[in-house]
Amino acid sequence: MAMSLQLQLLHGSQSFQSLPENHPHHGFQRLFLGKNLFGKPRFKSSVIKISSKSLDAGKHHKQLKLRSTRCSVSTTEPSTVENQKKNQLKARRDVRNIAIVAHVDHGKTTLVDAMLKQAKVFRDNQSVQERIMDSNALERERGITILSKNTAICYKDTKINVIDTPGHSDFGGEVERVLNMVEGVLLVVDSVEGPMPQTRFVLKKALELGLSVLVVVNKIDRPSARPDHVVNATFELFIELNATDEQCDFQVIYASGVKGQAGLSPEKVGNDLGPLFEAILRCIPEPTIDPDSSLQMLVTNLDYDEHKGRIAIGRVHAGKMQRGMEVKVCTPDENCRFGKVSEVFVYENFMKVPAETVEAGDICAVCGIDDVLIGETLADKVNGLALPGIKVEEPTGKHVTSRKLRERLYRELERNLAMKVEDGEMADTFIISGRGTLHITILIENMRREGYEFMVGPPKVINKRLNDKLLEPYEIAIVEMPEEYMGSVVELLGKRRGVMVDMQGSGVENTTVVKYKIPTRGLLGLRNAILTASRGTAVLNTVFEEYGPWAGDISTRDQGSLVSFETGTSTTYALSSSQERGQLFLGPGIDVYKGQIVGIHQRPGDLSLNVCKRKAATNVRSNKEQTVVLNAPLDFSLDDCIEYIQEDELVEVTPLSVRMCKNPRAAKKTK
Repeated sequence: MAMSLQLQLLHGSQSFQSLPENHPHHGFQRLFLGKNLFGKPRFKSSVIKISSKSLDAGKHHKQLKLRSTRCSVSTTEPSTVENQKKNQLKARRDVRNIAIVAHVDHGKTTLVDAMLKQAKVFRDNQSVQERIMDSNALERERGITILSKNTAICYKDTKINVIDTPGHSDFGGEVERVLNMVEGVLLVVDSVEGPMPQTRFVLKKALELGLSVLVVVNKIDRPSARPDHVVNATFELFIELNATDEQCDFQVIYASGVKGQAGLSPEKVGNDLGPLFEAILRCIPEPTIDPDSSLQMLVTNLDYDEHKGRIAIGRVHAGKMQRGMEVKVCTPDENCRFGKVSEVFVYENFMKVPAETVEAGDICAVCGIDDVLIGETLADKVNGLALPGIKVEEPTGKHVTSRKLRERLYRELERNLAMKVEDGEMADTFIISGRGTLHITILIENMRREGYEFMVGPPKVINKRLNDKLLEPYEIAIVEMPEEYMGSVVELLGKRRGVMVDMQGSGVENTTVVKYKIPTRGLLGLRNAILTASRGTAVLNTVFEEYGPWAGDISTRDQGSLVSFETGTSTTYALSSSQERGQLFLGPGIDVYKGQIVGIHQRPGDLSLNVCKRKAATNVRSNKEQTVVLNAPLDFSLDDCIEYIQEDELVEVTPLSVRMCKNPRAAKKTK
């Protein structure tokens, strides 16, 4: 979800004074446990060899010859100037570079899995996990792709570099960055849902760069598949995004990533992915290079190795990259310094393999330049020139962190171009700008696992002023739900200043899709509210639209918090009476501290209570023990906590737990 927000993370100098002194983990100081996030590559590349026999491609080749195919490649005659340029350039027919993009959960990573398995990369008796490319721990836990990763497939003596990209709009910076490395895009759309918000966002970037697009209608084996509607909706999306006539004339492949099948029509899907590979070779243009020009390599990603140091990953745009050569490191503003490449690597079977020379048009990794940054150009020492820098859309959200986290945050900035850091109002805070809550919470969760502890404040929208008018960000929210819950969902969206733009059936029986334009402020906590109103059946997707006039006050939370006024261990006796006041976040036997938020009050305003009270033991009267039944406590994730808290509340993040508490600084201000 693309949104604007601001969060505050407070951090003490040594004993983490931001945590209350009576907190059970006060003084828990483990700033770094030795597990470096930056030691993990974001691009994991490999070369896979495929034999045409293993794909049973002969059958599909006949289909390809019989059918008239469409590709988003220009067929117009080039001008005289273009002809002169072409004479100087050489096409590398042995390489194709493509990025596979899609809305979250449309099956792109599963499709890449099928491509790898059919490539016979793994032994027949080898146990292979699902979603091989999602190697990051958080990716596997959440079931989404967060970091872009690269793999290479050799098909008919042609190396196809395939980059798997994130599907959530909060990680759009990853997608924008890798589009600089490719000539074409594999746009995967669900055979039922069709183009979704993230589809629009990524496709817009690809079309602006003039990339060729190959559309893959995935999950064609779903019973409710409606391929004709999806293709028409995709074509309309191309028109809306001002695509050229050549780009609108795209090739469509119908596939099932789970079954590893593809075809040129929904009725005639083959037994393998042969038609998909053939379409890539036919419709994605070859990289054009000038073999006699000077070296130019744009650094798109960074990796780190304990022995080799910083590793620069990118595509060689011109010339040749050679081991041991001296290069000029150039920035877009033409500031240059010199360095020496100690080693050069290419990728093969998920491993880096040393190479002596890498020609233009291919992707490689180089070592030896410890201060290289993303967006810089490794150029020829004498005649090299800088390439245009990587342009990524500005962040739309903010979080604030403390001084102790400075080094960690700036190391994140070296890779995460869609994030920014600036000083906060106080000396011990920084402001982190990001694309949305998910973009920031992934960073917070990674830091928590590395051993950091800090506190996070509530999200705030970033407003703008234009001609003395206050503007705020608006988003398009698309909700798919059963018809019986439409009234409750529409009421929720209306309370948050949402305006209905469209409403239609989704193709699934008794299911409706509504489209709203809503202020970003209104989205805070909306996902959980909609899930509650629809009993977990609704699906919400959002994408940033524009800045518009201030919509007025919005109440995102009508209920207060239950706050503990005692430090100790929660008891069944105390919780049995406390649960009558609202919904609790904890059960018995849990350590709590004064000021900790232990539940949601059933009424507006906060309520302080004692969840540590024990039953008085006296010998005056012997009462029969009563059976106490406690309600199941609410289990809030880090994302839920960030969306729940208000101005005077904080989320406390430690390696052992994620909790919420009242902000002591806010309490002092009120006094």
